[in-house]
Amino acid sequence: MSKSDISRRGVLKTGAAAGAGLAVPTIFTSQVWADGHTGFTNAPQGDTVTIGFNVPQTKAYADEGADQLRALTLAAEHLNGGGDGGMINTFSSKTLDGTGILGKKVEYVTGDTATTSDVARASARSMIEKDGAVMITGGSSSGVAVAVQALCQEAGVIFMAGLTHSNDTTGKDKKANGFRHFFNSYMSGAALAPVLANAYGTDRKAYHLTADYNWGYTTEEAVRTSTEAMGWETVNAVKTPLTQTDFSSYIAPVLQSGADVLVLNHYGGNMVNSLTNAVQFGLRDKLVNDKNFEIIVPLYSRLMASGAGEAVKGIFGSTNWHWSLAQGFTTPAGVEVAPDAASAAFVRSFGEKYGFPPSQAAHTVYCQMMLYADAVNRAGSFNPCAVGEALKDFEFDGLGNGRTLYRGEDHQCFKDVLVVRGKENPTSEFDLLEVVEVTPVSQVTYDASIFGGDLGTCNPGA
Repeated sequence: MSKSDISRRGVLKTGAAAGAGLAVPTIFTSQVWADGHTGFTNAPQGDTVTIGFNVPQTKAYADEGADQLRALTLAAEHLNGGGDGGMINTFSSKTLDGTGILGKKVEYVTGDTATTSDVARASARSMIEKDGAVMITGGSSSGVAVAVQALCQEAGVIFMAGLTHSNDTTGKDKKANGFRHFFNSYMSGAALAPVLANAYGTDRKAYHLTADYNWGYTTEEAVRTSTEAMGWETVNAVKTPLTQTDFSSYIAPVLQSGADVLVLNHYGGNMVNSLTNAVQFGLRDKLVNDKNFEIIVPLYSRLMASGAGEAVKGIFGSTNWHWSLAQGFTTPAGVEVAPDAASAAFVRSFGEKYGFPPSQAAHTVYCQMMLYADAVNRAGSFNPCAVGEALKDFEFDGLGNGRTLYRGEDHQCFKDVLVVRGKENPTSEFDLLEVVEVTPVSQVTYDASIFGGDLGTCNPGA
């Protein structure tokens, strides 16, 4: 094994025995599972199992990737019996006991997706073919998620999607070997529209700047559909390259468009830069159509809020999870949200290890690790088809989002969605967003057929 291989391989071993060392897995290893089927890709040999952590470590989504890697490392530690166990202690399913997954210690390899589909696929392929990964997780781009999910389907391993928000991931591009815990663009639009109507009225003219890939497209579509349904007019929608860092040339035309709302369908570093440019151009100080000019960020994260600083104050968006759930709060409308024990357990574990609260990116992949490990234990096998059956229509609680369903027909999780707003008076560098509404799952649930696609059948590979 080369020095570079060693540097990217994490081996978390706890307790009295660390196992007999790393086996040499190949895509031809196989194992028999409960109903007699044999043969699947990278059946773990010996007393360890290898997982691939494929995250963006460079380019626009690197901050999200870094937090994902922290959480994935913590999850492996907890699964192997280290630390305080985190959400293993609150998870409604009780198969996880600190002895790894199905009694095998968790090892992992890491890769950089560079927020580029081809790079991400190459990284994932190496993890599967060279390192023997039986599951791939991570990623902070829907373009990457769709590409890697397709690869995992072809290779016969499970893909537990990370931070992918496009409808396509569990819509037209869904695959039987792929599963998503994160919410999607449709859910953001459905949750945001009533809040925006209440805050800004139903007579608005919106201008969209949209990241030029599938996440941007479906997010723009979701927000346009939901806001136009309540009376807003879309005056223009302009695509922006994912590689863009200075958005000044895109912001200037907004001032001449007659729009009184700017919707930034951007994420990560793109959103930080475009929002900063918009504020520098004075958009938030403008009065247009006798209304205060407003900016909306459909998909928010604490990391983005931190990067944008003062510019986020008062700006609405949605998020999958927020660390404030740990302590509970009162929404601006006076609704009491009780402290969530699962979120508290995760925030405590993550905070003690890293010194700051986790982001939604961290929370999502941590949950995916727990859900995968539990599904393997319940199935009694690492065979992806057995794992998939265990995840389909699985209902659970205790992972920080309340009652959640992993819907069988599209492998999409359904749970409550948070609408957030940048805090006007934050109390710390991490207290930048306030939850203004917890949108019930019933409001964001949809018929799986609306996005098309064919789930197909599970592929066990070898």
